Amino acid sequence: MKSILSLLFIAITSLTFANNPIKETKTVDVIKSEIKWVGKKVLGSHDGQIKLQSGELQFEKGKLIGGTLIIDMNTITCTDLQGDTADKLVGHLNSDDFFGVSDHPTARLSIIKVTPKDGNVYTIDANATIKGITQAIQFDAIVGDNSATATISIDRTKHNIKYGSGSFFDNLGDKTIYDEFEMQVDLRF
Repeated sequence: MKSILSLLFIAITSLTFANNPIKETKTVDVIKSEIKWVGKKVLGSHDGQIKLQSGELQFEKGKLIGGTLIIDMNTITCTDLQGDTADKLVGHLNSDDFFGVSDHPTARLSIIKVTPKDGNVYTIDANATIKGITQAIQFDAIVGDNSATATISIDRTKHNIKYGSGSFFDNLGDKTIYDEFEMQVDLRF
Protein backbone atom coordinates (compact mmCIF):
# COMPACT_ATOMS: atom_id res chain seq x y z
CA MET A 1 0.00 0.00 0.00
CA LYS A 2 2.86 2.37 0.89
CA SER A 3 4.51 1.90 -2.51
CA ILE A 4 1.21 2.58 -4.31
CA LEU A 5 0.82 5.84 -2.38
CA SER A 6 4.40 6.78 -3.24
CA LEU A 7 3.82 6.11 -6.93
CA LEU A 8 0.57 8.09 -6.83
CA PHE A 9 2.38 11.04 -5.18
CA ILE A 10 5.14 10.94 -7.83
CA ALA A 11 2.57 10.78 -10.64
CA ILE A 12 0.58 13.74 -9.25
CA THR A 13 3.78 15.76 -8.68
CA SER A 14 4.98 15.02 -12.21
CA LEU A 15 1.65 16.09 -13.71
CA THR A 16 1.65 19.28 -11.63
CA PHE A 17 5.10 20.30 -12.89
CA ALA A 18 4.30 19.25 -16.46
CA ASN A 19 1.21 21.48 -16.54
CA ASN A 20 2.79 24.47 -14.75
CA PRO A 21 5.68 25.97 -16.70
CA ILE A 22 8.75 26.66 -14.62
CA LYS A 23 9.03 30.41 -14.00
CA GLU A 24 12.09 32.08 -12.60
CA THR A 25 12.96 35.66 -11.67
CA LYS A 26 16.62 36.67 -11.90
CA THR A 27 17.93 39.76 -10.14
CA VAL A 28 20.14 41.99 -12.27
CA ASP A 29 23.60 42.57 -10.77
CA VAL A 30 23.70 46.38 -10.71
CA ILE A 31 27.46 46.45 -10.02
CA LYS A 32 28.48 44.24 -12.97
CA SER A 33 25.88 45.64 -15.40
CA GLU A 34 26.59 48.70 -17.58
CA ILE A 35 24.53 51.27 -19.42
CA LYS A 36 26.33 53.58 -21.83
CA TRP A 37 24.53 56.49 -23.45
CA VAL A 38 25.21 58.50 -26.62
CA GLY A 39 23.54 61.78 -27.56
CA LYS A 40 24.22 63.19 -31.00
CA LYS A 41 24.13 66.71 -32.37
CA VAL A 42 24.92 68.28 -35.74
CA LEU A 43 28.61 68.84 -34.92
CA GLY A 44 29.33 65.65 -32.96
CA SER A 45 28.15 63.70 -29.96
CA HIS A 46 28.56 63.21 -26.24
CA ASP A 47 28.62 59.95 -24.36
CA GLY A 48 28.74 58.64 -20.85
CA GLN A 49 27.34 56.11 -18.45
CA ILE A 50 24.44 55.75 -16.06
CA LYS A 51 23.84 53.11 -13.38
CA LEU A 52 20.99 50.83 -12.55
CA GLN A 53 19.31 51.19 -9.18
CA SER A 54 17.68 47.75 -9.50
CA GLY A 55 16.41 45.26 -12.02
CA GLU A 56 14.91 41.85 -12.50
CA LEU A 57 14.14 39.66 -15.49
CA GLN A 58 11.49 36.95 -15.65
CA PHE A 59 12.03 33.69 -17.48
CA GLU A 60 9.77 30.76 -18.30
CA LYS A 61 11.41 27.48 -19.26
CA GLY A 62 14.65 29.41 -19.76
CA LYS A 63 13.11 31.97 -22.16
CA LEU A 64 12.79 35.67 -21.34
CA ILE A 65 9.16 36.72 -20.74
CA GLY A 66 9.39 40.04 -18.85
CA GLY A 67 11.28 42.31 -16.52
CA THR A 68 11.83 45.75 -15.10
CA LEU A 69 14.89 47.99 -14.88
CA ILE A 70 15.08 51.05 -12.61
CA ILE A 71 17.75 53.55 -13.69
CA ASP A 72 19.31 55.92 -11.13
CA MET A 73 19.28 59.25 -12.96
CA ASN A 74 21.57 60.78 -10.30
CA THR A 75 24.45 58.65 -11.60
CA ILE A 76 24.68 60.08 -15.12
CA THR A 77 28.28 60.79 -16.17
CA CYS A 78 30.02 62.14 -19.26
CA THR A 79 33.02 60.19 -20.54
CA ASP A 80 33.99 62.15 -23.67
CA LEU A 81 34.75 65.38 -21.78
CA GLN A 82 36.92 66.09 -18.74
CA GLY A 83 36.85 68.35 -15.69
CA ASP A 84 34.62 71.44 -15.60
CA THR A 85 33.37 70.89 -19.15
CA ALA A 86 32.09 67.40 -18.27
CA ASP A 87 30.60 68.71 -15.00
CA LYS A 88 28.80 71.49 -16.87
CA LEU A 89 27.27 69.02 -19.36
CA VAL A 90 26.18 66.64 -16.58
CA GLY A 91 24.65 69.56 -14.69
CA HIS A 92 22.70 70.56 -17.80
CA LEU A 93 21.54 66.97 -18.37
CA ASN A 94 20.31 66.87 -14.76
CA SER A 95 18.42 70.17 -15.16
CA ASP A 96 14.81 70.62 -16.24
CA ASP A 97 16.03 71.32 -19.80
CA PHE A 98 16.74 67.59 -20.01
CA PHE A 99 15.98 64.93 -17.37
CA GLY A 100 14.82 67.05 -14.38
CA VAL A 101 16.60 64.71 -12.01
CA SER A 102 15.62 66.55 -8.81
CA ASP A 103 11.95 65.81 -9.54
CA HIS A 104 12.53 62.54 -11.44
CA PRO A 105 15.44 60.69 -9.77
CA THR A 106 14.68 57.40 -11.53
CA ALA A 107 13.65 56.20 -14.97
CA ARG A 108 12.00 52.84 -15.63
CA LEU A 109 12.00 50.30 -18.43
CA SER A 110 9.20 47.72 -18.14
CA ILE A 111 9.11 44.79 -20.55
CA ILE A 112 5.53 44.12 -21.63
CA LYS A 113 5.98 41.65 -24.51
CA VAL A 114 8.81 39.40 -25.67
CA THR A 115 8.86 37.78 -29.10
CA PRO A 116 11.55 35.18 -29.84
CA LYS A 117 13.41 35.88 -33.07
CA ASP A 118 16.44 33.74 -33.93
CA GLY A 119 18.29 31.66 -31.33
CA ASN A 120 18.83 33.85 -28.30
CA VAL A 121 17.63 37.08 -29.98
CA TYR A 122 14.31 38.55 -28.85
CA THR A 123 12.22 41.51 -29.97
CA ILE A 124 11.22 43.42 -26.84
CA ASP A 125 8.17 45.66 -26.54
CA ALA A 126 8.59 47.84 -23.46
CA ASN A 127 7.41 50.97 -21.74
CA ALA A 128 10.08 53.58 -21.01
CA THR A 129 9.21 56.06 -18.27
CA ILE A 130 11.40 59.18 -18.26
CA LYS A 131 10.45 62.43 -16.49
CA GLY A 132 7.23 60.75 -15.41
CA ILE A 133 6.11 60.19 -19.02
CA THR A 134 5.66 56.63 -20.27
CA GLN A 135 6.12 55.79 -23.95
CA ALA A 136 6.17 52.48 -25.81
CA ILE A 137 9.48 51.43 -27.38
CA GLN A 138 10.73 48.37 -29.23
CA PHE A 139 14.22 46.92 -29.56
CA ASP A 140 16.08 43.65 -30.04
CA ALA A 141 18.02 41.99 -27.21
CA ILE A 142 20.47 39.12 -27.10
CA VAL A 143 19.89 37.01 -23.98
CA GLY A 144 22.37 34.45 -22.66
CA ASP A 145 22.38 32.30 -19.52
CA ASN A 146 23.57 35.13 -17.24
CA SER A 147 23.64 38.17 -19.52
CA ALA A 148 21.54 40.31 -21.83
CA THR A 149 22.61 43.05 -24.24
CA ALA A 150 20.63 45.57 -26.27
CA THR A 151 20.97 48.87 -28.06
CA ILE A 152 17.93 51.02 -27.30
CA SER A 153 17.00 54.24 -29.12
CA ILE A 154 14.68 56.65 -27.32
CA ASP A 155 13.07 59.77 -28.74
CA ARG A 156 13.61 62.24 -25.90
CA THR A 157 10.96 64.65 -27.22
CA LYS A 158 8.26 62.08 -26.42
CA HIS A 159 9.30 62.56 -22.77
CA ASN A 160 9.01 66.36 -22.98
CA ILE A 161 12.77 66.87 -23.44
CA LYS A 162 12.76 69.42 -26.23
CA TYR A 163 15.90 71.47 -25.53
CA GLY A 164 17.84 72.05 -28.77
CA SER A 165 15.44 69.92 -30.83
CA GLY A 166 15.10 70.90 -34.48
CA SER A 167 11.61 69.36 -34.36
CA PHE A 168 10.44 72.15 -32.05
CA PHE A 169 12.77 75.11 -32.61
CA ASP A 170 13.75 76.89 -35.81
CA ASN A 171 17.14 78.35 -36.74
CA LEU A 172 19.23 76.21 -34.37
CA GLY A 173 21.74 75.51 -37.12
CA ASP A 174 24.78 73.61 -35.83
CA LYS A 175 23.43 73.80 -32.25
CA THR A 176 20.69 71.28 -33.10
CA ILE A 177 20.63 68.21 -30.86
CA TYR A 178 19.04 65.14 -32.42
CA ASP A 179 15.82 63.89 -30.86
CA GLU A 180 16.93 60.30 -30.37
CA PHE A 181 19.57 59.20 -27.90
CA GLU A 182 20.95 55.70 -27.64
CA MET A 183 21.60 53.42 -24.68
CA GLN A 184 23.87 50.41 -24.94
CA VAL A 185 22.71 48.07 -22.19
CA ASP A 186 24.85 45.20 -20.89
CA LEU A 187 23.10 43.33 -18.07
CA ARG A 188 24.58 40.64 -15.83
CA PHE A 189 22.43 38.46 -13.60
